[in-house]
Amino acid sequence: MAATQHQRPLACKRALVGIALVLGVTGCGGASPGGPTFTLMQTNLCLSPGLAGCYGRTAYPAVLNEAAARIRDSRPDAVTVNEACRRDVAQIARRTGYHLSFSRVIYGGRPFTCIRPRGRGVFGDAVLTRAPIETSENHAFRAQSGIERRRWLCVTTRARIDVCTAHLDTRTPAELAGNIAQCPELSAILARRAAGRTLIFGGDVNRRSSCAPRGLWVRGDGAADQDPGDQQVYGTRAFRSPRAMVLPATHTDHGFLLVRARLGQAPRGTTTTGQAASLTTAADTLPSSTARLGP
Repeated sequence: MAATQHQRPLACKRALVGIALVLGVTGCGGASPGGPTFTLMQTNLCLSPGLAGCYGRTAYPAVLNEAAARIRDSRPDAVTVNEACRRDVAQIARRTGYHLSFSRVIYGGRPFTCIRPRGRGVFGDAVLTRAPIETSENHAFRAQSGIERRRWLCVTTRARIDVCTAHLDTRTPAELAGNIAQCPELSAILARRAAGRTLIFGGDVNRRSSCAPRGLWVRGDGAADQDPGDQQVYGTRAFRSPRAMVLPATHTDHGFLLVRARLGQAPRGTTTTGQAASLTTAADTLPSSTARLGP
């Protein structure tokens, strides 16, 4: 009888360890019949840098509170953020318990300090992750139009997953040529990083058609009430059966795009075979002519 009493605590401990291991690999999306899930949230906070036409609706700092609340409620594994300010997004990361990598954007030939109010750091893009960030890389696109030099940012987490973001030029007449040229450039960057890796991208590409390389699936916010189709998420085949939903936003001009997929083992060999889906059949009409704070 004594031996049985000693065995019960041991059995309970083993059961708790087993539960912890399951939770540890499940991801914030929770368990599913097909295995663990991975969730990415893409958002554009319209904090650029207190001057954009949409800035008034941010009702600063209400936009930060809304973003933090959405992250806490959804608990995504990663969040990709466009049109952010360094200290604002660092505050969101602290409040939600995420790791942060930030890339500043050159605006009018220099880093642009966010205003209204001041003291919020410089303008740029960010990636937040639940897993610690091991490496981070960001660069400007070769093709540029307008006064804002668009960049891409990618991180590799301790979970060996690459998470990337970018904010491309708009489709206005002054920036359309830049958007058209940046799209295939982004595709090449993602294809190179996706070779043999598990990669997911979220960004505001300012277009309905996809910039995903061959072999990556595409999900977008085409059902959004605000600027539908501009925000897109791409993933390698390690992320299976992706499902997208758009959470409404009050204090920015884009919804919160949430994509959840089953996380499985990628097939052997390259991840860039096959054809990526397109969000639209419309073709371009012009030819192509831990906080880690990036530059």
